[in-house]
Amino acid sequence: MSSTAPGGEERKTGSATADGSLRYAARFQGRSAAGHFREIRGGLVLSSIGIGTYLGEPDDSTDRAYTDAVVTAVESGINVVDSAINYRFQRSERAIGAALKDLFAKGYSRDEIVLCTKAGFLTPDGEMPADPNSYFSREFLERGIFTADDIAAGCHCMAPGYLSDQLERSRRNLGVATIDVFYLHNPETQLSEVSPEVFRARIREAFLFLESSVASKAIRAYGLATWNSFRDAPEANGYLSLKEMADIARDVAGDDHHFRFVQLPFNIAMPEALTRPNQMIDGKLVPMVQAARALNIALITSAALLQGQLTKNLPPFIRAALGLQDNSSLALQFARSVPGLTTALVGMSNVQHVKANTQLVSVEPASREQFLKLFEAKH
Repeated sequence: MSSTAPGGEERKTGSATADGSLRYAARFQGRSAAGHFREIRGGLVLSSIGIGTYLGEPDDSTDRAYTDAVVTAVESGINVVDSAINYRFQRSERAIGAALKDLFAKGYSRDEIVLCTKAGFLTPDGEMPADPNSYFSREFLERGIFTADDIAAGCHCMAPGYLSDQLERSRRNLGVATIDVFYLHNPETQLSEVSPEVFRARIREAFLFLESSVASKAIRAYGLATWNSFRDAPEANGYLSLKEMADIARDVAGDDHHFRFVQLPFNIAMPEALTRPNQMIDGKLVPMVQAARALNIALITSAALLQGQLTKNLPPFIRAALGLQDNSSLALQFARSVPGLTTALVGMSNVQHVKANTQLVSVEPASREQFLKLFEAKH
């Protein structure tokens, strides 16, 4: 089904569901290996690999390449599609919207695909304006969407009015009525300028808005997409406590809150989510994967290939432990195989990237024994 929103544009109604995502997984019976699809809280089924849309020029040819890549990814066993409104000045979201139209025309349903995006950074529309300050003043300050005091580090805003504006733009860009996962994008950016107390108050106000957006069916769930926050040591300036964030959500909406996702980097070069005990749970410091499991929050990993840096010169012991030959496959296999991590995101800006990475759809994730060999060899 589609609905006509104010302004006349058509938006696909509905969201990813347990039944729809299970139906999607069933499409690949016999083609996907055990462990490729994972069920999370609420019964939603996610692929172990997701497509990211961060890199690339803000031009028409890159738009078309991303549209084709997303279509190919969904046709190849990937049902997690990730973006952010600031990626390529909103053009990545629009490329995904074009891909969704193609996919729906081919018989895929809205309830099969998990759509994720982010907001928080100030972003122009389509291209960098000649005078960014004038653009942001005209577009947001003069319209009362945010105040100058709401901006941190000259580039970041979590004010509810701004999040509301960005959410509406993202829904329009994607051509959908409901976004499945809506992340606050690198909220730790604020900690470079505001006190922890002000930061927590801003998170609380943001969570209140996001819970209201769940109630209005503009989003299905929300989360935090971070870079350093959940990997750092507790004494670091940008560090975040997952339990504290979950406690704020619980204070806002009770035990049935919808803070259900965290995105953070995880790869061979950045393994802290698995190896660094930095989250306090029941009086004990534990790694992020253990903390997220205890709090029933799904972990999505970004930078699985570290923007291509992990596709070459990997140590021989990794190949020996994981049993794959191609460096890109080895790095992605590592990221998608850690127990407690749901989906490994990989930037895939063309069909060739998708075809290379989706070869792992038919390969089982690494076993516990393989991981033990990996860390034994490393140490």
